[in-house]
Amino acid sequence: MHKVAEIEVQHNIMKANKKLADKNQEIFNGNNVFCVDFVGAIGSGKTSLIEDLIDNMDGSIGVIAGDVISKFDAGRFERHNVPVVGLNTGKECHLDAHLVEHVLDDMPMDKIDYLFIENVGNLICPVDFDLGSHMRIVVISVSEGDDTVEKHPLIFQSADLVIINKVDIADAVGADSEKMFNDVHDINPEVEVIKTSLKEGIGLDKVILAIENFKNNI
Repeated sequence: MHKVAEIEVQHNIMKANKKLADKNQEIFNGNNVFCVDFVGAIGSGKTSLIEDLIDNMDGSIGVIAGDVISKFDAGRFERHNVPVVGLNTGKECHLDAHLVEHVLDDMPMDKIDYLFIENVGNLICPVDFDLGSHMRIVVISVSEGDDTVEKHPLIFQSADLVIINKVDIADAVGADSEKMFNDVHDINPEVEVIKTSLKEGIGLDKVILAIENFKNNI
């Protein structure tokens, strides 16, 4: 009975989250805002990627910076003169639709074209929690090890775009970026995978094009 109760509670939580996620997406659609959920481990390069996208994409961008303590990354985004809302999760290791819903009133939805949500840094907890975004981008780096994909298969099943970052240091850390590329496609054969080095400016143009194409095809 104990296990049955746990399953029922989890099912109810997921169902409630999905309902709120759908409500969030209705808000995005009503304001013609394209929302992207960025997921990745600590140090993968999510924050740097969003900063580069802010500086290089056409259209106005707003950012929700989600973290246990959000002020650090939020401060980085604010320096790019875009609207930013910090979302502290406290002990929670992921964002959920309810948390996002609570801060949407603080974002000038009528003045932005894109809303980027930086999720909490890990590849496990965010898997089942839809935020209402139109697109989920998973960012990993070679510095995490080339077995990262194999160890976290579920997050790649839900990805709309996968970025393998820091490929410029692959040899230095003994990682095989091509193995990581192939591992992603073993799990999700249809997903686009882009290798980047944000430090060297490699692959950013492909990421921008992938986001724009996804937006134009939904």
